[in-house]
Amino acid sequence: MSEDTPRQEWRPAFDGWRARRPFWGGLLLALGGAEILFTEKASLKVIMHIGMQGLAGYLLPTVMLLCGLLTILSPGQRLFYSIIGILSSLGTWLTSNLGGFFIGLALGAVGSCMAFGWLPDQEPRVSRRKRREEAKSSAQAVQL
Repeated sequence: MSEDTPRQEWRPAFDGWRARRPFWGGLLLALGGAEILFTEKASLKVIMHIGMQGLAGYLLPTVMLLCGLLTILSPGQRLFYSIIGILSSLGTWLTSNLGGFFIGLALGAVGSCMAFGWLPDQEPRVSRRKRREEAKSSAQAVQL
């Protein structure tokens, strides 16, 4: 088997694609919506349906799932999708079994916040230790 396997070729391309978008925020938001939709189908006696045959119970997690996917696929609109995502996540508290028994609600809220706070084209942060070492080395170079 050669060193240039297909796995090694697609991995850097995927990492570059993922780095240019709020991937983890969108993924958590989509997973939160999927988890809430999954708990809607659970055969537990604690499931409650509010509204017209539980329409809102299915609508809000679907909106969360779509907002998560759209955040990943079109990062230019991430602010709009993250705001709609957090509002629908909080709305599932009342309409979808306490937000999928708190798990989907938490995933959606964290994912929306991560997508909202993501900044494109930001320089990587330099650690405090590295800045001190650079300052010491430049100070020593000036003294010589």
